[in-house]
Amino acid sequence: MGNSFTSSRELARDSTTKDGEISGDATASTASKSTGSAAQTRRKRLLTLLAAAVVAAGAAYGTWYFKWGRYHEATDDAYVSGNLVELTPQVTGTVTAVNADDTQIVKAGDAVVALDPADARNALTNAEAELGQTVRRVSSLYVNNDFYAANVAQRSAELARVTNDLRRREAVADSGAVSAEDIAHARDAVNAAQAALDAARQQDEANHALTDRTTVEQHPDVQAAESKVRDAWLAYARNTLPAPVTGYVAKRSVQVGQRVSPGTPLMAIVPLDGVWVDANFKEVQLKRMRIGQPVLLVADVYGSGMTYHGWIEGFSAGTGSAFATLPAQNATGNWIKIVQRLPVRIQLDQRELGAHPLRIGLSMQVKVDTRDDSGTQLGAARNTSYHTDVFAQYGSQADREIAKLVAQNEMASRTAAAKSAVRSAAPKSQGDATPARGRAHGAQGGDA
Repeated sequence: MGNSFTSSRELARDSTTKDGEISGDATASTASKSTGSAAQTRRKRLLTLLAAAVVAAGAAYGTWYFKWGRYHEATDDAYVSGNLVELTPQVTGTVTAVNADDTQIVKAGDAVVALDPADARNALTNAEAELGQTVRRVSSLYVNNDFYAANVAQRSAELARVTNDLRRREAVADSGAVSAEDIAHARDAVNAAQAALDAARQQDEANHALTDRTTVEQHPDVQAAESKVRDAWLAYARNTLPAPVTGYVAKRSVQVGQRVSPGTPLMAIVPLDGVWVDANFKEVQLKRMRIGQPVLLVADVYGSGMTYHGWIEGFSAGTGSAFATLPAQNATGNWIKIVQRLPVRIQLDQRELGAHPLRIGLSMQVKVDTRDDSGTQLGAARNTSYHTDVFAQYGSQADREIAKLVAQNEMASRTAAAKSAVRSAAPKSQGDATPARGRAHGAQGGDA
């Protein structure tokens, strides 16, 4: 009986334990369901917010793209380009001075390199001497015009005189007052005078053929001599090499004592105020691009804090691969399409370049505003040119020196001719005076 009571209590305890366990499990299950429901609610809320954010971002991007983004094309395949003006000699010579080095600025016309001018100076001296001789010889031709004209007049007078003598003798020949021999001599004198006159006229005409319708300065012989002086003067002046443009020196290779010949690159001069940007856009980006569209540029050297403003100046006539030394051969069986890039030239604001200069080869980030596509992709003809007036002064200086030489030698020739005329006239006057004095003395002696 005792065992039965014990078993009953154990059964009751086991039943109570099971009921407690069942009740605990129910409570835990209820708590777990509550926690799961809260987590699901939070998850749904997060997903809703995320979806709303995605929709808002998509809407913002769509608004940005349709109003602004689709009208802009950008690339970072862009680099600064400019003119590299090479300094090369025009004559052969030995370098005696180099007056500029890399990174230094030079002004247009500054003497940058000097060559030894000794040989050119000697050639110039010889050419100037030849010009002087030619001018004096040609000037004497003009002086001889007067001489030959006077000679013709003298010969004409002589012919007239002997002709009159012959006529007088022939008129009295029948009377026997003049012998046949005298008449023959008179005729010989007429023939001789006629021959002398013909020779004088030929000399006069020959001299006029060399001087008519021209001046000393325009005479062919003088102009030929002037050309030699001009060539020699230019060769002498070209021993000093001026800077063709204002810019910074780069790639200097010339050394003192170096023997150089025409066309040898000595250095390059880069005018940084005239640089531009070559931006290589993909062909799919060019649809709306037009000349004149505004461009925003950022240089890596200055960062995003400095934005340059520019505009499209033009489009290259071909892609980079089209002008390559070895162009692509697409007519093959293993052809793979590659998107090509076309260089687009962009001009920059000169004021911004002055404040923040750019060097050739620097990287740029470019963004083009294509909203206004009313322009054209083909550039119009214009008067864009690069020029220098530095070398023009050589020709003008040579012309001034030549004109000075011609004037000096022409004046010297005229002065010498005038003195010669005075000397040639002096003996005649003295000869006329001497017989007169002799006659005077003779008359006095006779009277005595």
